[in-house]
Amino acid sequence: MNDTESTLNVRIPEALAGRRLDQALAELLPDYSRSRLTGWIKEGAVRVDGEPAVPRQIVVGGETVVLQARLEREIDAEAEPIDLDIRYEDADILVVNKPAGLVVHPGAGNPAGTLQNALLHHDPALAAIPRGGIVHRLDKDTSGLMVVARTLRAHTALVAQLSERDVHRQYEAVVYGPMIAGGTVDAPIDRHPRDRIKQAVREDGREAVTHYRVRERYRAMTRIECRLETGRTHQIRVHMAHIRHPLVGDATYGNGLKFPKGATPELVEALRGFRRQALHAEQLAFVHPASGQTVTVKAERPADLERLIAALRADTAEAGLDD
Repeated sequence: MNDTESTLNVRIPEALAGRRLDQALAELLPDYSRSRLTGWIKEGAVRVDGEPAVPRQIVVGGETVVLQARLEREIDAEAEPIDLDIRYEDADILVVNKPAGLVVHPGAGNPAGTLQNALLHHDPALAAIPRGGIVHRLDKDTSGLMVVARTLRAHTALVAQLSERDVHRQYEAVVYGPMIAGGTVDAPIDRHPRDRIKQAVREDGREAVTHYRVRERYRAMTRIECRLETGRTHQIRVHMAHIRHPLVGDATYGNGLKFPKGATPELVEALRGFRRQALHAEQLAFVHPASGQTVTVKAERPADLERLIAALRADTAEAGLDD
């Protein structure tokens, strides 16, 4: 896919008199970030009343601005016909329900067959959006909802909402050990000092806050709800392991497969067959970047997690410990 160009004509309103050109254009053209607009001005792609513009020039109101916007291909991934489970879609955004096992971005060991490749097949224009429109990610073996920006305006707005902690991200997880009550883990996270593929709680790390509450207790495990206040890599997995309740199936942060004493054959089979961390992004809520309305999307529990929970309930009932 080649770069695309479009010509934009705007008139500076009197209300913006006295502002810098780059500031005025950022207000008038919310589809584009201020840094991108400044870059176009410096490249000579912007003219004011027919004359080349400079970023810091002051506008007086009434000027005609012509912008020859070139949207460059931001990513190198190729489009691939991979099925997508789209739960919401309009001209500005889409929300997908990612299955466990699907990598989000191409990278070492996963050059193709990713969510990004699938998104480019669904909408080739995403190649001109930073990161192909992906504004947050899920681990390969975490299932659930992700929002994708289809315009620069939506991308800028959603990144801002995430940084300002205005996006509601709710997860369901199954952890080892009996939890008595919910709580909050407020512990900074950064890359592990020795194992570079892992994250760890570190005093010098970046702020990370996870809120959790108990949904259902089993014999030796607990089903919980987690809400992210921040969005660090592997945050829920690291935080739950930090409080000694690692996620069931988490080979990176857990201590291996464990069975409750006297577990039913069905539970043993279910645990052995569950080959990922028991984590599902079940709900997203955010402000729509164009309409200003709140968008809330939910995704039902996937079949593998449903089977695991059913086996846990049956095992707990057989032991006579259900509520």
